[in-house]
Amino acid sequence: MKTPIQIRNRIILLGDIVLIITSVLASFALRLDLGRTFMLFMSQAWTMVVVALIIKPLVYYLFGLYRRYWAYASVRELRLIAVATIAAEVLVALMIMLGILIGALPNFPRSVLGIDWLLSLFSVGGIRIVVRILAETGQVTQKTRGFGKLQRVIVVGAGDAGALVVREMQRNPQLNMIPVAFVDDDTEKLDKQIHGIPVAGKLIELAAVWRRYAAKKVVIAIPTAPGPIVRLVSDICRHNEIPFQTMPGIYELIGGRVSVSRLREVNIDDLLRREIAHLEDEAVGDLITGRRVLITGGGGSIGLELCRQVARWRPTEIAVLGHGENSIFEGIIELHESFPEQPFIPVIADVRDSDRLYSVFQTFKPQVVFHAAAHKHVPLMELNVEEAITNNVQGTMNVVEAALAHDTERFVFISTDKAVEPTSVYGATKRMAEIIVRDAAERSGRKFVIVRFGNVLGSRGSIVPTFKRQIARGGPVTITHPEMKRFFMTIPEAVHLVLQAASIGTGGDLFVLKMGEQIRIQDLAEDLIRLSGLRPGDDIDIIYTGIRPGEKLSERLWDEGIRYQPTTHPDIVRVEDDINLSGPQLEATVGELIRLAHEADPDTIIGLLARVVPGCLIRENPPPDFTSVI
Repeated sequence: MKTPIQIRNRIILLGDIVLIITSVLASFALRLDLGRTFMLFMSQAWTMVVVALIIKPLVYYLFGLYRRYWAYASVRELRLIAVATIAAEVLVALMIMLGILIGALPNFPRSVLGIDWLLSLFSVGGIRIVVRILAETGQVTQKTRGFGKLQRVIVVGAGDAGALVVREMQRNPQLNMIPVAFVDDDTEKLDKQIHGIPVAGKLIELAAVWRRYAAKKVVIAIPTAPGPIVRLVSDICRHNEIPFQTMPGIYELIGGRVSVSRLREVNIDDLLRREIAHLEDEAVGDLITGRRVLITGGGGSIGLELCRQVARWRPTEIAVLGHGENSIFEGIIELHESFPEQPFIPVIADVRDSDRLYSVFQTFKPQVVFHAAAHKHVPLMELNVEEAITNNVQGTMNVVEAALAHDTERFVFISTDKAVEPTSVYGATKRMAEIIVRDAAERSGRKFVIVRFGNVLGSRGSIVPTFKRQIARGGPVTITHPEMKRFFMTIPEAVHLVLQAASIGTGGDLFVLKMGEQIRIQDLAEDLIRLSGLRPGDDIDIIYTGIRPGEKLSERLWDEGIRYQPTTHPDIVRVEDDINLSGPQLEATVGELIRLAHEADPDTIIGLLARVVPGCLIRENPPPDFTSVI
């Protein structure tokens, strides 16, 4: 990639020396006028020149004015120039005042010092702005030469992100994109220009603006835009056959930066984005910064995203614990590439192995634990009841007891809406795990909390990747029931809210994330088909296969009649869920479930879960064969 025209800093230094001399002499000339009086003060002027030449370049160097790449100068650099020239002029003034006091500079015109500072400010800043202008001119020349190859782009969103994207396009002709117009609904920006690019209309006028400017592509540059806005733009673009891309949402950009390199195709996550409430970053920083953090299930979708978002707060170390060596290996490679300064410790361990867990906790001594390890596939757990018990119940008990034994300060358990009045083995085991965590909080008084939420988009084995595979091979897309509904949230948003909830927990809290309205699975499938450039029912058929064992038509986030309270975060509520098992009774029940799992007695396990889990509506018999899970 070609770089902008760059003038070496040694040449800028020479320019500064010439301008320092000129500034001092010009200050005297402006103060005294050219003539006999000016000549009488020449010795004092040359004395000030010598002082300025000694002090000013040294001060400018200390302030970094000769270590900057001035082709990319911005307002920040202008502020730096102002501070540097003030500091230099103060030191020059002190030396001159010392000369006046000792009688070496009698009758020195003190107002010259103020004039010299103003001239220095304009000259030092001016020479660097000239470098920036030359760089811009060079880029424009490069763009003009290859103009036929550049794609004319309409940028949706004239906010900070849109302005940054436009600036990057203008600076880098190798991107082969040239911005020609913005569209934005802010009436204050309409008919104005940002970086020389006009705000040509509102979002609804996108198609007309696209035709008026003969554009070839649309870029959505509003990371905070909710789903309906992204859907509006994508619908206009699809209807008019306009190629379009988008910036990731704000939660995907956490820890990263807005850049043209982050542009991607619009996906289902963008259509389901919710409006951003607020970000309580300070409390999360207090929770994580400088602490040792352990994340179980670190190779999974939620666990890996937890690693990414935790890493931006610079904990002392992050232990990434998982049972599958391949997922941990691949995850650690990705994390090291994204956060090269952050220590990550890969731990291959099974949460069912209490001795191994105790060894890990003894070695690592985590202060904060996020427990995301679990078997999660509803139909598979209907057929493998014993595994659901040993992993989701026994595994949680093991991690909790290890945390208690090794003085872990804060423990965060990742739960699910399927734990509410569970109709599945998976849901019932997660509810038991919630009870275990809350009982530990009651017994220890420590900040052990539960965060419960619904489905996340795009996790491994979830519905979105399944639909994409079906669409890629030409259909049909299979749905269990036309009225099947679920809560959905993007993985980055869910994890962000988990951290927010963790930071406000006081111990034994059951936090529930507000998931918005439930979404029909059929609507989700149709959106995915359209995003693939196809038409539901015409290009890709949708067929219904029937509700699978353990499934509900819709979910709830807490039991009917349960009280809940708002928290300091508008997207998080605290649910007042009574614990019906605790202490020795809970320990005996968990021990019995584990014994039955080792004895391979799923029917008795199901009967016991149905008795002890609040609101449990679990089936009485397992499904007869494996075909029902596919």
